[in-house]
Amino acid sequence: MIEGVKHIVAVASGKGGVGKSTVTVNLALAMAAEGYRVGILDADIYGPSQAQMLGVGEGVRPQSAGENRFRPLEAHGIQAMSMAFLADVREPMVWRGPMVAGAFQQMLTQTVWDDLDYLFIDMPPGTGDIQLTLAQKVPVDGAVIVTTPQDIALLDARKGIEMFRKVNVPVLGVVENMSLHTCSQCGHSEPIFGEGGGERIADEYETRVLGRLPLTLAIREQADGGRPTVVAEPESEVTASFREMARQVAEQIRGQAPDGPEISFSE
Repeated sequence: MIEGVKHIVAVASGKGGVGKSTVTVNLALAMAAEGYRVGILDADIYGPSQAQMLGVGEGVRPQSAGENRFRPLEAHGIQAMSMAFLADVREPMVWRGPMVAGAFQQMLTQTVWDDLDYLFIDMPPGTGDIQLTLAQKVPVDGAVIVTTPQDIALLDARKGIEMFRKVNVPVLGVVENMSLHTCSQCGHSEPIFGEGGGERIADEYETRVLGRLPLTLAIREQADGGRPTVVAEPESEVTASFREMARQVAEQIRGQAPDGPEISFSE
């Protein structure tokens, strides 16, 4: 286990560009809104995005907590650690796989988390070094797979599910992002990336669809602006969807530990 962390949830996609980081930050914020102590570890060394999504200014650095240890930054009530806090985000990480895995392991083990109930790990695309390092170094309670309904995205989502199965990490469910687009001018709704993809892959792997999210300008603008939807619009339908996803994640993790504490959610 990681000191100071009770449960670890990996959020993965197998493919870039499906909204995984946006789902991660909103899911974490939804869990925190229910009274849990929550953190995010941004595991995408090459392209960290959580600093911007959480509204952490460029150049803000974590405080030292002793030799080679750091305290996570806090934003919107959650703790966070990212390569963006440790290096200039404008400089590319021209590193080979072992160096990337080593940097991830350092963030994983040298961050002094403060009594977290849930640590959400925003995984990079693919099924490579960082995914294997995570599976080998710490017990992960479960994984959430993010996909769009598009067939090409489902191909990579399947690889992500298969990878977690190989390392005995339970797949808690699938989040289908960009399910439906509603025109802001005429109100017409259209599934521009296809329909039913999340349901098909959930059925195939005997897991569940945790939720479906629309393709909207507001979600993107809020994340880019450092105030994700759960913070910017706490009473919105999208926020309600994220809170329901958080509820399902917590209930499944509790179910893996029969003698665990009761999980309660406010109305």
